Amino acid sequence: MSEKRNLFLAKRLMAGDEKAYDILMNSYYQRLCAYAQSLCHDQALAEDIVQNVFVKIWVKRKKINPDLSIKSYLYKSVYNEFISQYRKTKPVLYLEKKYFEAIDVVAEIEPEELEGLIKLMNVEIDNLPSKCKEIFLMNKKEGLTQTEISEYLNISTKTVEGHITRAFKILTEKLGTKMEAVLFLLFDFKKQKGRSFLG
Repeated sequence: MSEKRNLFLAKRLMAGDEKAYDILMNSYYQRLCAYAQSLCHDQALAEDIVQNVFVKIWVKRKKINPDLSIKSYLYKSVYNEFISQYRKTKPVLYLEKKYFEAIDVVAEIEPEELEGLIKLMNVEIDNLPSKCKEIFLMNKKEGLTQTEISEYLNISTKTVEGHITRAFKILTEKLGTKMEAVLFLLFDFKKQKGRSFLG
């Protein structure tokens, strides 16, 4: 949806135009449900989250800032509603805070773009020099410490550290500042929390 059309919809929505509201729902509902489900891994809850967001948008329509991107506003609202729902039922642990922070970094990216970024990450990891890739995955995916890796491979911890540092440098050059957040979403949170939260 073009920025010009977004601006038009925002202004019509602020004026209470139900047709503009319907257009907004038809344009974004399914995509927002898919995004919400990627956060909570529960289809019913994802739909509840998105429905709550659209209800709040209608109730607070007069406060909408037409200069802001509706798309970004919707995705951010879904993210905020997800956090709100989660906090009602569970305490937010340190690791989960890290997860939320990681999501926040990529929250402005459309799901299709994020999917592409994750695919690129996997490709670039696969393209790492063989030993560098092996050690990096042992550390990030399997959760082994540098000492455990050095003992398992019979190499020094300095060598292990060097390979991990090199991997981070290569991936940062290829993927930019979002690299660490995507890595956390891919490996660390799932590795340490299992399916207790991510499903």
